[in-house]
Amino acid sequence: MTIYDISLTISPDLPTWPGDPALELEQIESMDKGAHANVTRMSSAVHIGTHVDAPHHFLNDGRTVESLPLDVLTGPCYVTQLPDGIEAITAEVLDRSEISSEMKRVLFGTRNSHLWAKGESTFQTDFVAITEDGAEWLVEHGIQLVGVDYLSVAPYGDSVPTHTILLKAGVVVVEGLNLSQVMRGFYDLYCLPLKIAGSDGAPARAILIQH
Repeated sequence: MTIYDISLTISPDLPTWPGDPALELEQIESMDKGAHANVTRMSSAVHIGTHVDAPHHFLNDGRTVESLPLDVLTGPCYVTQLPDGIEAITAEVLDRSEISSEMKRVLFGTRNSHLWAKGESTFQTDFVAITEDGAEWLVEHGIQLVGVDYLSVAPYGDSVPTHTILLKAGVVVVEGLNLSQVMRGFYDLYCLPLKIAGSDGAPARAILIQH
């Protein structure tokens, strides 16, 4: 059995979505300064690093992150690795892919993952994302969970259509995966977002297991 940690490490070097508050990590108790324990305060947006979007993020409908189905967030998963020349995940690209309706959880590896592999800390606006017609294709084919390897499932500057289509259909959206060390193929996915009451999203630890 091989375990792949496909989560990003949360640190001040991690890029954040433009306009979101920067991550703050502050040690408020220090054993080196005489305290009995080390204690750190953390402040950030919930959509930081590897995270899960709840429908409430774009639909404002009360379906918040603590109600997401665990049976969708865990289970058999397919990882596809798209060629570096792919600029967007469109319906045409998906038609040419090996993805089928039998694959209920799909993670998309793209050239985005090269950014994580080289430790890029500056936010990139030209990341590969799923277009509106790509989202419609995924819903029509019965995909229940979609994971992408940058901080948004939707193109920069055009966030609403893709998110709305997927979230309205009940598709669980996982963003900020690092798939740079993962080959195309079948795995078991375990992705557990923090159980934050009333939140539109939450950071998550995501792993793939290959038997």
